[in-house]
Amino acid sequence: MRRFFFELIESILIAVRAVWSNKMRAVLTTLGIIIGIVSVTGMATVTNGIEQGFENDISSLGTDVVYIEKWPWASGPGTKWWEYINRPNITEALAADLNERSRMVQAATAVVRTSRSLKTEHQSISSSQIMGVQANYGDVHVVDLAEGYFITPFDDQGARNVAVIGAGVAEELFPFGNPLGKELKVAGNTFRVIAVMTRQGQGAEGSASEDWAVQIPFNTFKKFYGTRWRDVSVRAKVIDGVALADAKDEIRGVARLSRGLTVGEEDNFEINEQETLRATIEPIKNAIFGIGIGLTALALLVGGIGVMNIMFVTVRERTREIGVRKAVGARRISILMQFLVEAVVICMVGGLIGVGLAFPLSMLIGMVLPASLDLGTVAMAFFICVAIGTIFGLAPAWSAAKAPPIEALRYE
Repeated sequence: MRRFFFELIESILIAVRAVWSNKMRAVLTTLGIIIGIVSVTGMATVTNGIEQGFENDISSLGTDVVYIEKWPWASGPGTKWWEYINRPNITEALAADLNERSRMVQAATAVVRTSRSLKTEHQSISSSQIMGVQANYGDVHVVDLAEGYFITPFDDQGARNVAVIGAGVAEELFPFGNPLGKELKVAGNTFRVIAVMTRQGQGAEGSASEDWAVQIPFNTFKKFYGTRWRDVSVRAKVIDGVALADAKDEIRGVARLSRGLTVGEEDNFEINEQETLRATIEPIKNAIFGIGIGLTALALLVGGIGVMNIMFVTVRERTREIGVRKAVGARRISILMQFLVEAVVICMVGGLIGVGLAFPLSMLIGMVLPASLDLGTVAMAFFICVAIGTIFGLAPAWSAAKAPPIEALRYE
C-alpha cells in the first residue's frame, strides 16, 4: 500500500510537469471538456433554477389548500374543452356555504381576477393583475405585508376603493416616497393604497407574481368589473390534522349541495390542489433535464475522444522514456498509473477552466431564474472530469504499460 501511494504521488508529479511543459496543447486538448463542463454546470443551474422557481410558486398555493374552480388544472387525454366551458360559473356563494357547513375547512374565500392598466400622476403600468379578494383571504393564504393593513370586512362590505399593491407595483408607480395613502388609478377608477406586500420573488412587469398584482375588495371588484362572466376561484384551507382526501370528499358534498346537483348528476366543478400541478409539471421538468443531459453528454464524449487522441500521441512521443523506466524495473501498473493520472490531470485542467467560466454564466442565469452555482454542482463537474480522464485515458495508458521494453528502447 505504501508503495502504491508513493507511485501515485510520483505519477501526479510527472503528469503535472508534462502538462506544464505543454500548456497550450493541454488547453487545446481540453476544449471539448471545457465546453462539456460549462454545459453540465449551466444545465444543472438552469434545471435547479426552474425547479426552485416552480417550488416557490407552487408552495404559495399551500399543501393544505384546495381550489374549487370551473376548470381543471390538468386534463387527461381525450378531454374536450366544451365539457368545461358549459359549466355554470363558480360564485362567492360557494365560499359562504363552505364556511357555514364544512367541519373540515378552517376557512374558505373567493378570489376573482382580471388584467387592467395602472396609473399614477407620473407613472403607469400597461397591464397588471387585479385580484378581487374577500376580507378572510388571510385566513386561507399567507398575507405578508411590508407596511399598512389588509382589506377589512368593512372595506369589502362597503365596496370601498382601497388597494393592496405588490412590491413591484410600488417601486414602479411610487419610486419616490411612501405609497401608503396615495391614489392609484385602475383602468380609470381611483383607489387609495392601504398596504404594500413584501417582495415575493422574481417576475416581469405584468406577470402573475404577487409583486405585480393589486388586491382590491371582492365587492369593489364586483362593482366595477362584475363577476357574472368571470371564473371565480374558491379556496378552502383544511384544518390541521385532517386528511386532505377526507376534506376533499366533504368539500365535494358541500359544493354539490350548494350548486344544486342531484345524486345522478356529474360534478360541474373541479377540486384542484398543489399535487395536481406537480404531477403535470414533473414530465416537462424530466424532459428538460433529459435533453440537457443528452446535449452535455455529447459535448463530453467529443472532449473525451480528444483527450484519448492526444494521450495516444503522448505515449508515442515518450516511447523511449517508457522503455527506460521498464528497463530499470518499473512495473506495468506504474506505467499505467503514470499515463492514466496524466489523462485525469488534463481533464481536471479543463474542469477548472470550465467551472471558472460557469460562475459568470450562473450569474447571468440568476438574473432570470432564482439559480446559483452550488458546491454540489461543482463537485459533480470535477467528478465527471475524473471519470472522463479514467475512461478515455485507459486505452492509451494500457498501450504504454504493455509496450515491450526492448522495442521501446529501440524507438527513435
